[in-house]
Amino acid sequence: MDRRKFLQTGVAAAVLGPGVAALGARRTVGDFSGLTAVRVADERRPLTTGEVSDLVGTWPGAISVGGGRYSMGGQIAAPDSLHLDMRGMNRVIAVDPGRRTARVQAGTTWRDLQDAIDPHDLAVSIMQSYSNFTVGGSVSVNCHGRYVGKGPLVNSIRALQLVRADGEVLELKPGDALFGAVFGGYGGLGVVTEIELDLARNTRVRRVVERLGRADLEGYPEHFRSRIAADAHVVLHNADLRPPDFDEPRLISWVETQRPVTVAERLIPRDRNYRTDQALIWAVSELPGGKALRTGIEDKVLEREAVVWRNYEASLDTDSLEPRTRMFSTYLLQEYFIPVANFLAFARTMADVLTRRDVNALNISIRHSPADSASLLRWAPEDVFSFVLYYKQRTSARASREAGIWTRELIDAALANGGRYYLPYRLHAARSQFEQAYPEVGEFMALKARIDPRGKFRNLLWGKYL
Repeated sequence: MDRRKFLQTGVAAAVLGPGVAALGARRTVGDFSGLTAVRVADERRPLTTGEVSDLVGTWPGAISVGGGRYSMGGQIAAPDSLHLDMRGMNRVIAVDPGRRTARVQAGTTWRDLQDAIDPHDLAVSIMQSYSNFTVGGSVSVNCHGRYVGKGPLVNSIRALQLVRADGEVLELKPGDALFGAVFGGYGGLGVVTEIELDLARNTRVRRVVERLGRADLEGYPEHFRSRIAADAHVVLHNADLRPPDFDEPRLISWVETQRPVTVAERLIPRDRNYRTDQALIWAVSELPGGKALRTGIEDKVLEREAVVWRNYEASLDTDSLEPRTRMFSTYLLQEYFIPVANFLAFARTMADVLTRRDVNALNISIRHSPADSASLLRWAPEDVFSFVLYYKQRTSARASREAGIWTRELIDAALANGGRYYLPYRLHAARSQFEQAYPEVGEFMALKARIDPRGKFRNLLWGKYL
């Protein structure tokens, strides 16, 4: 062991309190894609903000931070860093039913929070479509979901606790200079340890399905504006474009209702078996005619009456999307944010790229977000439609190279239409594309230089683009 590694290991051992789990030196940190593996110097699982502060303030080298590990391009790890696995900090600190707020540790999953707030008939205001993600990780990527009119997560956060590079603990609120930079900052400015967030009422919602024909693709933005966004009872909404042509929108809305529920459970059971879902995804993505099979099955399911609690629909589990193995193939996401006026142009270009490049695309899910004025590295500088691409890819190096080619084509298309791309996914973008998509990066770098002058907080994302 060289002197630097010896000192790092010794310092970590010296600052470890009785609650910090020592996961071991020279570990490999990966993510759910199965494509990124990073060797770190050491890995720790702290339980309190104080333990994080001690580790950060004393460790002499680089530090990386991970939560649920659903980002797909090394956003959670850096070579030879001390990796902080935040999943040990999973306590719901307080729920205030009167104020409709909750405060949680950063490693708390949305499902953990749902378990705590459901007895109070409360629900999360803004989150991803799936409940396995950690709240701190969601802050890091500034997530969004299908919530109509809500936009990114930053809009529902009242306060957050941040440990900066010198170990100092800050309590940040909207309006503070650092607050907006942490959202979508991917751990580059410090370690988020606690979050206080707004909640909503847990109401009953009814699924409403509409199908638009090919001629109606152009009219979807107006349909959304006049029929979906204008209806205060619509809680969740997305439009799906399915292969092979990606030109016939299928609209799924969840609308507040007084009808009795058709599903008894208030939350999806944690121990549900998803073998059938996994087998269907494999068949859809591998068998001849698989995508047509999926369409038929989904259409039959969507024809059924469905009234559920809001928390039930918000407690979806990523296990329903997981393959039985990632040895040969993996499932990935990309996302593009396009100004409303350029919806059709990008939709057609995206379909052309996916078809021409023979991408094994399973679905494009479209959501809407109003403009974001709160975060620094914002992905919605104006009202946008987000195009969420769900696709399957082989795990070979050749497949990754090919994916990089068509991904950069899609990024170029987004940029040409005045849009941006989302950063939690594979690092295929050229640096010039990143800088064009996020021109605020200069301000972010200046802020980082001020509060983290030695560049302590690192990961593969910032290693490539900063």
